[in-house]
Amino acid sequence: MKAPWNFARFLPLAGRLLARGRLPTLLFAVARKGAREGGRLGKLKDDLRLLQALCLAYWRGEYRAVSAKSLLSVVAGLMYFLSPLDAIPDLLPMFGMIDDIAVLAWIMKTLDDELSAFRAWRDSQSPEKLARVERLPDTPRQLQLQEQKKT
Repeated sequence: MKAPWNFARFLPLAGRLLARGRLPTLLFAVARKGAREGGRLGKLKDDLRLLQALCLAYWRGEYRAVSAKSLLSVVAGLMYFLSPLDAIPDLLPMFGMIDDIAVLAWIMKTLDDELSAFRAWRDSQSPEKLARVERLPDTPRQLQLQEQKKT
């Protein structure tokens, strides 16, 4: 299945974001927009949470069984979701989220095998561990400080 139009331009941006250690900032922004736009996302709200959980587990070093290419696609998709100036600008009432939803749906379909493996990993974890791994602290900086303490 071919990537949605305009998605490819987010791949190099995602690579730079990951290389610079800015994933926590992205996850906070996605959480804010997801909460704000939740009603317009429908079923994809749960999918968005799954993608965020995957990124958090990866960031914390708890789950590394995702390919670099897939992680890059997930991060690019989350960046696309955040961008107000994509194929259909988010500023257009009722229509602005259509392309964002299409990109998230494409990611879910394209990465189905890897996301299924992540779901299985999540199912095998204790609720306490998942709460710790998937919890966003109050600020992106606190998340970065938590990770620095581990190393």
